Amino acid sequence: MIRNAFIVPHSPILIPTIGKVNLALLKKSAKAYEQLAIKTKEAEPDLIVIISPHSQSAGENFAINIAPKMAINFEEFGDFATRNTIVGHMTLAHELKESLRLEHPIKLSSQEVLDYGSAIPYQLLTGEYKKAKVLPLATSELSLEDHYKFGQKVGDFLINRPEKILLVASADLSHKLKRSSVAGYSPKGAKFDNKLIEYLNNPETAVENILKMDSGLIKEALPCGLKSIVMLLGMISRLEYSPQTLAYQGDLGIGYLTMDLNIDYEH
Repeated sequence: MIRNAFIVPHSPILIPTIGKVNLALLKKSAKAYEQLAIKTKEAEPDLIVIISPHSQSAGENFAINIAPKMAINFEEFGDFATRNTIVGHMTLAHELKESLRLEHPIKLSSQEVLDYGSAIPYQLLTGEYKKAKVLPLATSELSLEDHYKFGQKVGDFLINRPEKILLVASADLSHKLKRSSVAGYSPKGAKFDNKLIEYLNNPETAVENILKMDSGLIKEALPCGLKSIVMLLGMISRLEYSPQTLAYQGDLGIGYLTMDLNIDYEH
């Protein structure tokens, strides 16, 4: 049963041992994560499905990580102290692939170290709650519409599972919000973020509007997480939900959205 669905950013600065004093710059986002961490602990999910744009690329295939155990570390960001090992769900991953293989191109991977797009949300959402198994999914080079349709099929597969399931879209928005941005600046960055958040807050028309977004606007805004979000929307397309924006920050030149979709799983 799908109990919860979140859209979260994956800035390394949100990890206290990495961000340190700079964490204050993302205070709103950190506070929003704390709210979701409390909700996660209360929900006690058996399975966390994390969709990441930074997992091992499988080209024009959707990738499912079937590693039985995955390590979490943030050495690439200078943090050599934080280490964790999480448990994957090999059986479920294989069942999912078999269920969808005739309709969607899928590759299985065995990443023994979780990519940072998955690791950062996991670390911040679970806190001391470490009972859930993790199923990491990777976005592909396919279209937004393909990601939505794939998400729908994954959602159909998960919706009647006995486990309590948390869905997480790891998704940073525009990388071009400020002149100091590493990717450069574009006025279309803020326009994209504003439009996307507006669309997400209207469930009845969200998918239609997002899939119709101008490709030039998307390319110019340079979001890394749009496909993660669209896949998540596909997964919950059969469910009632009430989106709630907990935080949005562009202080560091990248759009960081934290949103609780508030699934009505008893409907």
